[in-house]
Amino acid sequence: MGFRPQVKSSRSGRGHQKTHHDKTKVRKQRYPSSNRYAGEETNVPTREETVEKTLKMLRSLGNQKFALSPFSQYFDDWLINLREALSVFESNSMVNTDGKFIDERTRILAGIESELIRERLDEAAVRDKLKDRSEKNHLLASIDTEYAAETREVKRKRSAEIENLTKNVSDLEKKLDEISKTKTSFFGSFSKKNKARKQAEVVGKLGSAKKELEMAIQNFAIEQEKIHDEYEKKKQETIIKIQALNTEIEKQETDNSLQYRQATCESLVEALTSFLERKQAN
Repeated sequence: MGFRPQVKSSRSGRGHQKTHHDKTKVRKQRYPSSNRYAGEETNVPTREETVEKTLKMLRSLGNQKFALSPFSQYFDDWLINLREALSVFESNSMVNTDGKFIDERTRILAGIESELIRERLDEAAVRDKLKDRSEKNHLLASIDTEYAAETREVKRKRSAEIENLTKNVSDLEKKLDEISKTKTSFFGSFSKKNKARKQAEVVGKLGSAKKELEMAIQNFAIEQEKIHDEYEKKKQETIIKIQALNTEIEKQETDNSLQYRQATCESLVEALTSFLERKQAN
């Protein structure tokens, strides 16, 4: 029998080479050289860089203005950023803060937290004032509507009553005129004496009717004036309350927390500066 050399298939050889190459590639991707990491670990900010960055952040936070009311919606994020700036400063091993700085920082943070809590409560009170102002505006419109309706009713009553009284005066005047034109007779039932008595009777009634008409006109004028005075009183009282609410609300439409946040950051800058001076002296 002849000799037959054993030859590996070209497919398995290529497959083995590809797998080995890929594994090597994966290892290189997953495990970068230790020299690279060593270089990154040494890239730690110096104390001067940390101080400069912290001071810049504190001044930026102190001047930060919030865009829209309610401003309390920004308080939590602002406090987080403030604490983060201080944390970056204190966590730097080259800084090595002392107990006095920690105490001052703790006191200052507690103070701004209390101020922001009060600002939240003030904003909540403003929401109640906005509701109250809306109700007062509705009341003002209601006062106008009621006054207009009451005035129309008084005019309607006055017109009806004065019309009746005026008709009564007119009827009596006609009756008096008829009596005056009536002829008398010495022997008839309508003598001069009867005519005079009738005339006197109608004149008396006419005088009373005219007086009643005049009194009705005066009473309606007095009633109308009384209604108008009450309307003006209610309206002015409501307007004064609305103006007071507007003044209180306008105060809250500006960010009152800004002055406290500025003072807080300035105090922290001073505390940080004092700490650095103490450390330099030591």
